[in-house]
Amino acid sequence: MSYLIEKYNKEVIPAMMKKFGYKNRMEVPKIDKVTINCGYGRLAAGKTKDEQRKIQEAIVRDLASMTGQKVVLTKSRQSISTFKIREGQEIGCKTTLRRKRMVDFLERLITITLPRSRDFQGLPPEGMDKFGNYSFGIKEHIAFPEISPEKVNFIFGFQITIVTTAESKKEGLELLKQIGVPIRA
Repeated sequence: MSYLIEKYNKEVIPAMMKKFGYKNRMEVPKIDKVTINCGYGRLAAGKTKDEQRKIQEAIVRDLASMTGQKVVLTKSRQSISTFKIREGQEIGCKTTLRRKRMVDFLERLITITLPRSRDFQGLPPEGMDKFGNYSFGIKEHIAFPEISPEKVNFIFGFQITIVTTAESKKEGLELLKQIGVPIRA
């Protein structure tokens, strides 16, 4: 069993029940899924088709190795001439992690990746929305241990959203803090 699941069952559930006055263990919020989203339209803008394809392949390969799951390409819904984007052009990629892959990803994120990030001071609490979901960005993907910095041609950033079953901002923040996500006070 994973250390994160053990911690949730043995420490987080009793602490949350005591703090928020839940009567049943099933009322305690839990992490439902983690979504990773990367837009590379800015990197590919103004490049030739061949260069765009190489950028796309590199980002898809690196995200797939970080998450352990295939990545889905996202296409633009409309043309925007200012950004040199055409309707139907592939401008990003995303993936949704659930169950074991989600837990493995969160463990690596909390214990290895975030502490390895440059000038890391903790995540801002403002990333939590009113429904208990937390979003934050990572500027350099090379902080992940699966990525070899020597083999990387360029560095890109992406967004991570942790979706919880919490019903309020306060419950969601407390859940993530209890699990061990380094959120600033």
